[in-house]
Amino acid sequence: MLPILMYHGLHPDPAARGRFDPVYSVRPADFARQLDWLLERGYRATRLDDLDPDTAGQVVITFDDGDVSNLEVALPLLRERGMCADVLITSGFLGQQGMLTAADVRALADAGMGIGSHGRSHAFLDDLDEVRVIGELRESRERLQELSGQRVDTIALPGGRGGARERRIAMELGYRYLLGSVPGANRRLPHGRWWQRIAVTRSLSLAQFSSLVAWRGAYPQLTRARHLALGLPKLVLGNDGYERVRARLL
Repeated sequence: MLPILMYHGLHPDPAARGRFDPVYSVRPADFARQLDWLLERGYRATRLDDLDPDTAGQVVITFDDGDVSNLEVALPLLRERGMCADVLITSGFLGQQGMLTAADVRALADAGMGIGSHGRSHAFLDDLDEVRVIGELRESRERLQELSGQRVDTIALPGGRGGARERRIAMELGYRYLLGSVPGANRRLPHGRWWQRIAVTRSLSLAQFSSLVAWRGAYPQLTRARHLALGLPKLVLGNDGYERVRARLL
């Protein structure tokens, strides 16, 4: 079983540097406690490129979007513990307020972090025609490879939106690791399909975090049921409509 944790930014409060999100901005102190919990239970953080299918107890830590806190907050906490992560960057966000710069991408790579793509503009890929999907994935990959000096093998679906068409295009462009946002713990290492991830949110308690990582108890099933339930309003309202309603409710 391979838990892949999905973070975004680490912010103690809305005034912190970066782009605060009331759902996905995890407090740095909570992130540190989660890392310590993983270490105390024998988990070993690994980059996707370094996965060993014969080794138990691996965990992959990912960050989506490219918030500046990935470098300024997450990296020191990870390095203090000898841990690593994959940073999945929306290349068009580079240099924007609160986001990583081009130089930051190389700094993360030089520090041993994996660099992956989260699209060029964060557009929901299933809203785009095939030509634009190819542009989103190709341009982001080429830019991030140039900046990081690494081969970029990972794509995380913006908003978790996409399916068979996006999977085919990504693999044709050279991506090997396809990350969605369906909650789960990857009981088998998949090939050629989206891997499941565990979203770590601001309100998540350490007990809930531990239940999700181990994928035991009622909370993981509740998380999966909630994800499935949200699929209906997304289908009815469309991506833009759903995001507008979500923004009003937060």
